[in-house]
Amino acid sequence: MVVEGQPSKTVFKMDQTPLVFEQLSEQEMQSRATCLWELLSSRRTIRDFSDRPIPEGVLERCLEIANTAPSGANLQPWHFSVIKNPQIKKEIRDAAQAEERAFYQSRASAQWLETLKPLGTDTHKPFLETAPALIAIFQKATQKTPDNKTSQTYYPKESTGIATGFLIASLHQVGLACLTHTPSPMGFLNKILGRPASEKPFLLLVVGFPAENCQVPHIHRRDLEELCDFFE
Repeated sequence: MVVEGQPSKTVFKMDQTPLVFEQLSEQEMQSRATCLWELLSSRRTIRDFSDRPIPEGVLERCLEIANTAPSGANLQPWHFSVIKNPQIKKEIRDAAQAEERAFYQSRASAQWLETLKPLGTDTHKPFLETAPALIAIFQKATQKTPDNKTSQTYYPKESTGIATGFLIASLHQVGLACLTHTPSPMGFLNKILGRPASEKPFLLLVVGFPAENCQVPHIHRRDLEELCDFFE
């Protein structure tokens, strides 16, 4: 096992195992890169969800994929709360909409609101109840060690962000759509879901299938030349 990031103060027994690395031909590398680009470039954020249930075991496997993400000192400083219960989803919607009303009425700048206008967002968030599942993602500043002591985590925000990216890509791969929802602040998630104050809400992910006739804005993604430099 390779430990990434800063060394942990926690003592873990690490067994060294050989790395199994698949050697690919140049042609196969090019093919896989193109296939993955085609897959992920078709991903779209949606706001109109069906209530169609997600097949058993699919979310669980995608969450296991998210847990393979690299993290500081391999501490995996994240927690995923999966919410399917209708009453809890309603509580989350009510709390999120209260924060959204405050955002649109007083917190957001005029420029921010103008930027959001083409996306058609507002204070109403019916998808929080309609979608079959919500995933509340928390980043953990501390966590318990195997000997029940409290240890700090390293780079929890960065690590949780990477794991979330893995999760979003996995959900698209299996045919699910999602929406990244970030009402601010999100402390209500700790209260509703019973998570400790040491865990900071990172993101609320709405997951499911698109509603019939769901439409999305036509968006432009920047070309590679605009977002990347190569130093060779």
